[in-house]
Amino acid sequence: MRIGCLGLGNMGQPMAGKLLDGGHELWVCDVREEAMLPLIERQARRAASPRELADACDTVIVSLPTLEIFRHALSGPDGLLAGKALKTLVNTCTVGVTFVREIEQECAAAGITVIDVPISGGVAGAKAGTLAMMVSGDPGKVADLMPVFQLWGKTVVVAGDRPGAAQVMKLTNNMLCAVALVATSEAMTMSAKAGIPDDAMLQILNNGTGRNFATTHIFPDAVLPRTFDFGATIEILMKDVDLAIEQGEELGVPMWVSQAVRLVLKHGVFQGRAQQDMSRIVEIIEDGTRK
Repeated sequence: MRIGCLGLGNMGQPMAGKLLDGGHELWVCDVREEAMLPLIERQARRAASPRELADACDTVIVSLPTLEIFRHALSGPDGLLAGKALKTLVNTCTVGVTFVREIEQECAAAGITVIDVPISGGVAGAKAGTLAMMVSGDPGKVADLMPVFQLWGKTVVVAGDRPGAAQVMKLTNNMLCAVALVATSEAMTMSAKAGIPDDAMLQILNNGTGRNFATTHIFPDAVLPRTFDFGATIEILMKDVDLAIEQGEELGVPMWVSQAVRLVLKHGVFQGRAQQDMSRIVEIIEDGTRK
């Protein structure tokens, strides 16, 4: 297939690389030349704008950091909707149900089908090809694209054909990830203050009932070595928690714990940490012990 990739950040670039590994013809577009260069060196073609990408490819995969950037890339004067070839837009971003419905309506008016494929597994999963994907959209298109999705990982779960179904699944996942990260940060800081070695505490947690993604990946890979390089920012995590709370409240679900987690994230943002790696949330807790 000829496929366009719009957005080559921490997740988008390795995912685009997997498409080249799978033998697809790839066109790429990003505001940063350095993000495109590794793929262009592997014979990907450069598009100067989203519109040029949509003029060249009938399928475009979008991986962008914010709703505002996504909206401009879609509907701006040089946006995807101005392209002539685009027929299928694949969204891999966590954007929430309301936004998916919005872009589906815009795209439908232009004869473009939206397939929603939010992903989970982090940067390491994108590089290793072990991502988990949640999919919703037209069943025929989903079937056609399944070999593409399986280049990113073997776990592909179809949430249904309802607009936004995959987003609900993804927000549920990310909400739990955020809760686990904040709770693990509190627990690990408490044990450290009590004089328990971090590696000993993690050994118990990962072989006991406290095991979660933060204890198995974020802490051993990014917190304990103090590299703080998990790959997603606090701002992005807070965006996901905001969307999850909005979705829960719309469905009449109490979101008490998620609200508390959002307060921790907002405190970090107020400290000027919005663009810091999400693994630095532990520093917010550690700072609190010094006051």
